[in-house]
Parts: sequence; structure tokens; C-alpha cells
Amino acid sequence: MRICHVTPHLPPDQAANALLPWHLGEWGRAAGDAVSFVAHPPRAGMPASLPGPVVWLPSRHALNETSGREAVRARRLDSLRAAWRIWREAGPAIRQAEIVHIHSNGLLAEMAGVVARAARKPTVLTLYGTEIWHYRPKPAPDLFTRLYRGATEITFYSQGLLDYAREKGLDRAGLRVAYPPVAEQFAFHDTTARDRLRGRLGLPHRHLLVNVKRLHPLAGQRYLVEAMRLVVDAHPDTHLIVCGTGSLLSELQSVAEAFGVASHITFAGLVENALVARYCAASDLFVLPSMLEACPTVALEALATGTPVVSSDNPGGVELNALFGEDVAVVPRKHVEALALAIVRALDAPRRTRPATETVLAERFRPAAVDRTFREVYVDALERFYRGARRS
Repeated sequence: MRICHVTPHLPPDQAANALLPWHLGEWGRAAGDAVSFVAHPPRAGMPASLPGPVVWLPSRHALNETSGREAVRARRLDSLRAAWRIWREAGPAIRQAEIVHIHSNGLLAEMAGVVARAARKPTVLTLYGTEIWHYRPKPAPDLFTRLYRGATEITFYSQGLLDYAREKGLDRAGLRVAYPPVAEQFAFHDTTARDRLRGRLGLPHRHLLVNVKRLHPLAGQRYLVEAMRLVVDAHPDTHLIVCGTGSLLSELQSVAEAFGVASHITFAGLVENALVARYCAASDLFVLPSMLEACPTVALEALATGTPVVSSDNPGGVELNALFGEDVAVVPRKHVEALALAIVRALDAPRRTRPATETVLAERFRPAAVDRTFREVYVDALERFYRGARRS
């Protein structure tokens, strides 16, 4: 099969819509597929290797500080130039493919859909969250709505996201959930293995908490930092490791100082996946106080290492609670006391995840399961597309 992935990012970017296309490319190449990519250059430097050739297309140019009509005109011209470049430079890769897999939204994805329709190619569209959470119907269909309506098959990162799309009037045939993959390096650790790993990492604390997210208001880390005061009152030898970078770092550090818990928190910065896996496996609890999540891969990764999760009642957290039961506790968003109480209760009797959680992960989230799901999506897309072509 010849598959062209169109995605706004590729590794070393760590966004979901960078990692999933890369994984699918690796799995496709291993299965004998011819895989290619169309993408914007990564923000963190070019990748050392990729599972197929790439057409790199820069994002739209940064505009100078104009306002009013000049700014509107400049944006339109910039969009037109970028759209023409996508048509011209991405066209060959799309036309050579048997199936085009478009990830997320934005001008790159939306113009790729235009090119694929003109080339009469079946398309799979994968949506990760933002595209649907912020969708607003317009009197005349915009490029994203046309991409959505014209795609052969659409996959969503979670059931909650798919349900929300239907609520927004986006129901249609060919919708399904395809969950994100959890890499095998996130392996189960029992209590003995957890404690041994904690020693190797130089983390002597009796209780260890981990959070992995970009430092952003939507990630809710401020509520976690504030909750630490109550957690430390109940369990003084508790330490929190926050993995991620972002504009809120100095603010979170100031909050930690003001609440007297600075010595109990390590802001580890951007951490490679291998170390994230070790931190998750060494911890007693993964804490996810986010305001909005479709399917939080970081929480799934923690569960895969045997570490239970406390999440806010964001859509992704609620869905994981339905899938994994008591291994994912859910508390109200922005509620510091409820978050602290849930953490304290978990630390009162630390435990590892249940065997049932490993079963669900293997059936729905491990690479083999996700690869199998997308293989089925591709086969269905080809059958649906050519069945429709015969009718017309």
C-alpha cells in the first residue's frame, strides 16, 4: 500500500499529531508499505531519521505589525501564497499515494484535502481534539468543514471527542474511535520494581507524584501546586516531579514558594520519553489536573507502568475512568481541596494498577492494537471510496 501522511508536525516535536503519524509510518514500513509524509519542519530541529521521504513545507510567514485593512490584506495574500505552495509541492506525493492520511486541521491539512479530492484519492482524517473542541459552524462551509465532509473515513482520538462532534452537527458515516498508542517502554512495574527504580533515580522520598504536560493554563498545574500544601500536611515526605516546559514556569515556581512547597516540587523541564517512562514507573501516582483533554496519552503511559491516576473531570479523564475504573480517580476541575483529598487518599494506601488495566491497554492502546485498528480503517476507506466511485 502507498500511504501519504499529511501532518503539521513530525518528531522531535512531541505533539500527538507528530508522534502518531511517525508511528504509523514505522509500522507501515515494517509491513512493506511505501510511506511518505508532507509536514511543516519540526520546531525542535530536524529528525535524525524518518520511515519515508518527506516534503517539508514551511508554515505561513510571520506578518509584520500592521493593522486594519493592511493586516487583512496581508493575511489573505499570505494564505493564498501558502495554499498555492501546498498545491504545487505536496501534489506529487499525494497523487502518487493510494490513500492519503490527513492529521489534524490547519491550512496544510485542509489544502491537502483539496489536492486529494482533485486527484480522486481516498482520505482518512484523524482528529485529536482542538479541531473539534473549538469548531463553530459557519454560514458557508469553510475549508475544515469541507475536509471533514469530504473525508472517506474519520478517526477520533477518543469517544468523547466523537460524541462532541455529533453534538456539533458533524455526524456522518465513517466515524470511529482510534485511540493513541502507548509505547512498550512504558512497561508494568510492581511495587518492588518501582522502589528499586526510585532508588536508581536518586529519589529517596516516601511518596512520589508525577505530572507530564506543557506548562499552560489548560494543563491546570497551578491547582496541583496549590494542592501540594494539603498533601504535604498529610504526607510530609511527598515529592512532585513536573515534566514539561512553557510560559507558566515562573508563575508556578512563585506559587510553590508562596505556598511553602517549593522544596517538594521539581520542575524537570522538557524530558525525553525514556526518562518520562522511568518517572512514571517510579511514582505512586500520576496527577492530571487539566481543564481539557481528548485522550491524555500521558495518563495512559502512567497506567501502563502500573501507576494509578488522579485526573480532573475533563472529558478524557472521565473516559479513562469509564475504561479503567478505580485506577483513574476523577475530581472536579479547578477544585484544589478535592484534588488534594484524592491524592492523600491514594497515598494513604499506595498500590499498583489492577490486572484488568493491563488487559484494556493491550486490547486498545498498545502499538499492535492501534496498528491493527488503522489497518482496518485503511481497508474500509479504500472499499468505501471505490464502491462510491463505481456508483457514480
